[in-house]
Amino acid sequence: MKKCVLLVCMLVISMFALSAQQVDPMTEGMECTSITIGKKASADGSVMTSHTDDSHRSRTNIMVQPAADHSAGERQTLYKRVWAPNEPGKMARYADIPVGDIPQAAHTYQFLNTAYPCANEHQLAIGESTFGGRAELKSDSGLIDCQRLCMLLLQRCTTAREAIRTAGVLLKEYGWIDAGECLTIADKNEVWHLEILGPGKGKRGAVWAAQRVPDDHVAVNANASTIREINLKDKDYFMASDNVYSLAKENGWWDGKETFRFAYAYAPQSRTMIACRRREWRVFDLLAPSLHLDPNAENYPFSVKPDTLVTIEKMMSVFKDYYEGTPYDMRKTLTVADKEGKQVISPMANPFMKSDELKLHKINGGWNELGERNIAVHFTVYGTIIQCRADMPDEVGALCWFALDNVASSIYVPIYANVTDLPSTYKTDGRETGFSKEAAWWAFNRVGTIACQRWGDMHVVIDQTWAPLEKEFIKEHYVVENEAVRLLREGKRTEALRLLTNFTNDCGNTAVESAWKLGDYIWTTFDGMW
Repeated sequence: MKKCVLLVCMLVISMFALSAQQVDPMTEGMECTSITIGKKASADGSVMTSHTDDSHRSRTNIMVQPAADHSAGERQTLYKRVWAPNEPGKMARYADIPVGDIPQAAHTYQFLNTAYPCANEHQLAIGESTFGGRAELKSDSGLIDCQRLCMLLLQRCTTAREAIRTAGVLLKEYGWIDAGECLTIADKNEVWHLEILGPGKGKRGAVWAAQRVPDDHVAVNANASTIREINLKDKDYFMASDNVYSLAKENGWWDGKETFRFAYAYAPQSRTMIACRRREWRVFDLLAPSLHLDPNAENYPFSVKPDTLVTIEKMMSVFKDYYEGTPYDMRKTLTVADKEGKQVISPMANPFMKSDELKLHKINGGWNELGERNIAVHFTVYGTIIQCRADMPDEVGALCWFALDNVASSIYVPIYANVTDLPSTYKTDGRETGFSKEAAWWAFNRVGTIACQRWGDMHVVIDQTWAPLEKEFIKEHYVVENEAVRLLREGKRTEALRLLTNFTNDCGNTAVESAWKLGDYIWTTFDGMW
């Protein structure tokens, strides 16, 4: 009996020690990449925004938050995201603590409720990327953080410009309580980048600037401020807070004589971090290779015209990228001799090495000992690519392609913003449950985790599994949309939404079932080979 008690005590102590030693991916590299596409830069005329939530503390689920009417005088509680205390046997995650409340809108729109709410029923869509900015600007006196702002805008707005103006009003009155963030806000006609920072310690408010992506251009935010010169006379392309110039001047970050550059005034570190700039280069190089941009440049254009019109398939492939075939592939020194004696990358090498592995192999890159920061990373919780389409009714037009876990080993499934329900496994937070077949995220996380043990061979099997299924989803969604549009024209809205909901759920369930089978297969097939 004493031995059992001692064993339990040792186990608890070891779990506490392990919990204390865990390195959160947030500290291994800044989170999130967002790519935006103007309507004349896309192959089908859709406007696109996107996002990868690259923090393993984020919740993994996606839910439908229905539209609602609210009574006069009703208040909306706001929360601040904080790190939850580490608990033995529990996964690292965030907690939300209430910080105050604001007047509720009379009516709120339906939206897809991800960790960063992403799309609403009127084809307003939002992506996100953290860029930090000057520490002096961070204020704890505000009420609105990034996730809550996304929610408020989707609940209350229908267009990108309305969302930016609404953000300006809310932030001026209630204040920003987060680090520097870029929101990539799209509607069915245009897409903007909105960069926000706090007003300074102890103050309530915000400083922000917004720049529109030209219709025939693509743009990217990869954890670095990219808005530089702003021309507030050109209201079709720029917006900013009232204090955008004065705050920089008061703090000595701009002398009032030289050209004002938002990024250099408020987030100068953005243009020094090679891991952020490298992703900017890679996105542009994949979409506009004819520009021959310098992979080590300090700055890139805010946006560029792609060499060819961008398809949804191309967007998916960009988000699966990890610099393969470039000098920045972190596996490049991990070679073995093949049958002909030629040095090739070892099948044991993987592009998603943790910090301990990078140190072990003496691999350096954009994050120094933490290596390059790929577009696809192992600590992604979910990714979205959202299409907003002016040539379709809102019920059909807002389409979110949704992938769970590392996008490079996952699959995008179609989720319409107007569906009435989602599969139960997608609504279950896998970080709350721990490993469980009740949460879809775990099916994809298991595939990605196993694949990293022998990426060179396993990713071939993964690609052979997901590529045809992804292609099938894309092919089928056109057929379903045509039928949904026909039903809407006949006044059968309920039937149209049922069709979209059933299709979304069928695709989601198929993907999850396939992921569990794929995990079983690669574990069994490659057993003993890592």
